[in-house]
Amino acid sequence: MSESIPRQEGAVVLVGVDFGLPHFDAELEELGLLSQTAGLSPVARLTCKRKAPDAALFVGSGKADEIRELAELHRASEVIFDQALSPAQQRNLERALGCAVYDRTFLILEIFAQRARSHEGKLQVELARLQYLSTRLVRRWSHLERQTGGAGLRGGPGEKQIELDRRMIDASIKRTRERLTKVQKQRGTQRRQRERRDTFNISLVGYTNAGKSSLFNALVKARAYAADQLFATLDTTTRHLYLGEGGRRVSISDTVGFIRDLPHGLVDAFKATLQEAVDADLLLHVVDASNPHHPEQIAQVQQVLADIGAQDVPQLLVFNKLDALEADRRPLRLEDHMALDDRPVPRVFLSAHSGEGLPLLRQALASRAQAVGAGEHMTPAHEAEFDDAAH
Repeated sequence: MSESIPRQEGAVVLVGVDFGLPHFDAELEELGLLSQTAGLSPVARLTCKRKAPDAALFVGSGKADEIRELAELHRASEVIFDQALSPAQQRNLERALGCAVYDRTFLILEIFAQRARSHEGKLQVELARLQYLSTRLVRRWSHLERQTGGAGLRGGPGEKQIELDRRMIDASIKRTRERLTKVQKQRGTQRRQRERRDTFNISLVGYTNAGKSSLFNALVKARAYAADQLFATLDTTTRHLYLGEGGRRVSISDTVGFIRDLPHGLVDAFKATLQEAVDADLLLHVVDASNPHHPEQIAQVQQVLADIGAQDVPQLLVFNKLDALEADRRPLRLEDHMALDDRPVPRVFLSAHSGEGLPLLRQALASRAQAVGAGEHMTPAHEAEFDDAAH
C-alpha cells in the first residue's frame, strides 16, 4: 500500500475463523456490534475455515495476505479478530499486515474501560487490562530488536526495558488488587446488612443487551442507564422493589451483562460485582426473545453462572422484548417451562418497553418472596405455586 494513501482512523476489518465450533458467528454480527460500541467503524468482514489455528499467524500466510490487501483497499487502520490471539500471533500479524491487530478480548476490555463509572468498576477493569498487557509487553519493544541483533539476546536494551515494564505492571497489579479487596469488603458488609434485615434478594442476569436495565427501571421506577447497545451497564445498581402491601422486603440488583468468550480476567476481576448473583435468593435470567440466537446466549449465561458458582441459585427465565417479535413469532402460550441443566425452570414472556407481562412477573416474584420469607424451602408444592403465579 502506498504511504501517500493515509489509513482511515477507526476503520477496522473484522476477521473470524471457523474451527467447526457450534457458536461460530458466520456474519460476525456480534463482533461488529462490539466494534461499534467501542467507537470503531467496521469497513470489511472476512471469515475462513481452519481445522486448527496457525501457530505463527493464526490464519496462515495466504489468508494473512488476503487480509492485508483488504485492509489496504479499505484504508483500515486496524484488524480485529473474533478469537483470542496469543502475544506472538498478534505481533506476527501486525508485521505481516502492516497495521494494528487486536482480538476480541482486547475489544471487550476497551469497552469496559470506556463504560466503567464507579470506583469499583474502574478498579476491576484496570486489573483485567493490566493482566492482559503483562503478557504482551514484548510487542512494545520490538523496535529495539534491531539494535541488539535480534530478539532473545540477553542484556540488550529491549530486554532491560521489558523487565522494567514487567516489574512496573506487576507492582500496579498488586496495588490494584489491594484496593479492590478493600472495596469488595465494603460490598460484602452491605450484603450482610441486607441479609440481617431479612431481605429477599433478586439479581438480574443475562446476555448483554437483553434488556436487563430496561426491566430494572420498569420494576423499580428507577433511571438506570439503559440503551440498545452492548454493555450499557457495568456497575451494579441495587434498589428496593415494592411488590404490594404486606409483602416481604425485596431488593433487586442490575448487574453486568455476559457475552460469549468473556475474558477470564474480566470474570475474575468482576467477581465482587458478580457475587450479587451468587448470594441472590433468585436470579431473573433475562433473555432477548427477539434475538434468533437466544438459545446459544442462554447457554453462555449458564456457563458464566457455573464459573462464578451461581449455577444452583433458583432462576426464573424472563423472555423480554416481546414487543419486538412479529405476530407469527410470538409464543402461543406464555406459561411454560424450559429445561436448564436437566431441571425445569419457569419462564415468563414480557416487554419491559410496553409493560406487557409485567404484572404477571410481579405476582410471581411476590409469591416466591413470601414462600422463602416464611422460612420454607422450595418443595415441589411451592415450585408449583410459584409457577402458577408466573403463569
